Amino acid sequence: MNYELNNIPVRTEKPRTKGFTMAMDKGLSLRATEDFVESCSDFVDIVKLGWATSYVTKNLNEKLAIYKEAGIPVYLGGTLFEAFIVRGQFDDYRKVLDKYDLTFAEVSDGSISLNHDKKCEYIATLAKQVTVLSEVGSKDAAKIIPPYKWIEQMRTELDAGAWKVIGEAREGGNVGLFRDSGEVRQGLVEEILTQIPEERIIWEAPIKSQQVWFIKLIGANVNLGNISPSEVIPLETIRLGLRGDTFDHFLGEIKL
Repeated sequence: MNYELNNIPVRTEKPRTKGFTMAMDKGLSLRATEDFVESCSDFVDIVKLGWATSYVTKNLNEKLAIYKEAGIPVYLGGTLFEAFIVRGQFDDYRKVLDKYDLTFAEVSDGSISLNHDKKCEYIATLAKQVTVLSEVGSKDAAKIIPPYKWIEQMRTELDAGAWKVIGEAREGGNVGLFRDSGEVRQGLVEEILTQIPEERIIWEAPIKSQQVWFIKLIGANVNLGNISPSEVIPLETIRLGLRGDTFDHFLGEIKL
């Protein structure tokens, strides 16, 4: 850091086992990617190329090389996995991972109906090839999954070989873990945490109020995802209690 402040939460350092920030790249140019990496690489643990943007992104190899040089792993959005699966092209998807030398992959079923045992088979197969992130939750706001089902699916997907599970929220933060207003489904999250270790979960939380809520609940080193590149440094200040939303949260007994 640029200067010293007391009573700042201890942040984990890269390579982290918890305290992850997953940033979502929705189509940054090469120049913007370079700028993003220059300013934020210390605070970004992994980048997702959102949904199927990699299909139409120009200079994809060059972009991946920028992230690789910065030591930031990249994976393709789960919607792309689903696009391959619904077309019966799982083997082609695996070839894409090899073609672009990707070491992470996301398995999800937020847009398609997929038998859960089959989803776990995909996780187990891909886990032999790459590190797997599996996403739980639906992109359909009308589909409410009860807490016991979230827990059951998270547990079985971790058992199948997923490295971490992702709590669905979309880039808008208005489905899955959240109501359509963006409000956290508090009871759901708290019940999940009674059964699933928090370090094994990445909570998608694209909106500042959602990030604040999770940091206050779990701490500075909560795993958060779907963070816009422009919000990575602001998020880091929230984690450190250096923004109004969490300013008093980590001060302890300090009083003016």
